Amino acid sequence: MSLLNASRHLSSVSTPHFRKLLVVIKQTAYEEYSQLRLRGKAPKALRWQRLENRYKSHKACVNDLLGILRHHNVEFQCVNRVELDRQHLRNVDLVVAVGGDGTVLSSAHFLDAGTIPLLGVNSDPIQDSDRDTRKNTDERRSHGALCVCTADDMSERLAKVLHGGGKIQERTRTQCIVKSTFSETKLVPGLNDMLISNPSPAAVSRFRMGFMEPIDLSDRAHLKDGGSSVDERETLSYKKYGTVTRFNNIAYDIRDSINIWSSGMWISTATGSTAAIKAAGGQPMDLDSSDLQYLIREHIHEHGTEVSPEIDNGFVRNNEQLHLRWNSQSGTIFIDGSHLTHDLHLGDEILINSNAPPLQLFVNDE
Repeated sequence: MSLLNASRHLSSVSTPHFRKLLVVIKQTAYEEYSQLRLRGKAPKALRWQRLENRYKSHKACVNDLLGILRHHNVEFQCVNRVELDRQHLRNVDLVVAVGGDGTVLSSAHFLDAGTIPLLGVNSDPIQDSDRDTRKNTDERRSHGALCVCTADDMSERLAKVLHGGGKIQERTRTQCIVKSTFSETKLVPGLNDMLISNPSPAAVSRFRMGFMEPIDLSDRAHLKDGGSSVDERETLSYKKYGTVTRFNNIAYDIRDSINIWSSGMWISTATGSTAAIKAAGGQPMDLDSSDLQYLIREHIHEHGTEVSPEIDNGFVRNNEQLHLRWNSQSGTIFIDGSHLTHDLHLGDEILINSNAPPLQLFVNDE
C-alpha cells in the first residue's frame, strides 16, 4: 500500500484523535536574507542558489503537510516560528513544528506546562547524494534528531499520529531560576542544554558552584552573632551550616562548593547530551534519564593543584539541585542555542535542577 493510500485508508476508518493543531513553520535563511537584500544589507558572500534550493524544499514540505491535514479534516492554524506566542496555543492539543531541530526547540519553549505534545517534521532532510560529496553535507540542512518524520515519509506517519497512534516519549527538561537583588526569575524550560558564560568568548567566567540541600531554620540559635533575622538578609552564615541561601522562601545549605575560573559551563539534559556538550568532551546519556549533566569549559586550575575529573564533568541527579553564584561583572545564560538568553550580573544566584515539566515529544516508534 502506498503512503498516500495508507493515509487515505486511515482517514476512512476513524476520526482524528487531535481536534486542533498549531503548525509552527520555520523561517528559512533565504527569506531572512531576502529581507536584508531589499534594504541593501545582505552579505555579499551569500550563495543564493543554495539558499533558494533549501527554501523551495522547505516550502514544498509545508504545502504537502497542509494538504495532508486538510485531507484528514483536521482543524489547524499556522504561525511563523519567529511570531509564535502563547496566545497561539489556546485550545490547541497538538503542536507540529516544521523545519528542523531548531524549530522543535523554539516550539518547546512555549510548551512549559508539558501538557501539549509536540511533533517535529524535518522539512529538508540530508539526502544520500549529500553524503557522496567531499563537503559531506550542506550546513543549512537539519539533522532532524528531534523530528519524528521527514518530508519523505510524513504522509504515513502523520496519518498514524492523527488517528491516535505513534509513540510519545517524556523528555526531561532543565529548570533554572535566577535570583537577583530584588527578584527571582524562572526561565523557560530547556530541552537540549544551557550555556552559562561571560558574553565575551575571550573573557573569564568566574562563579562559585555547589549543591543545594533544604534545611530547617526554625532553630535561630545557629545564627551567627544572633543579630540578624532570616527575613533581613537573603544569604546568611550559620554556625551549624556553611553558606545559606533562599529560593522561593525555602532555605538551602550550599555543600561541596568550589570557585571556578573558566570559559563557562554547559548544562545538558539527556536529549542534549549528544549535541554541544558531547563535542566539548561530555558523555552521551540514556534518553530515559532524568539526570542533568554539567561540563566546565576550559577550567583554569590553580598552578600545581590536582583536580578530580568529576569536578569538570559530572551529573546533577534528579533529586539534586545545582547552585551557582555569578562572580563576574556580567554573564549570559543561553538556552537551547543563541536565540533565547538571560543576562546575569555580579552576585546573581542560579538554581538548576530537572524539575521542569517533561516535554511530551513524538518519537520514531521503529
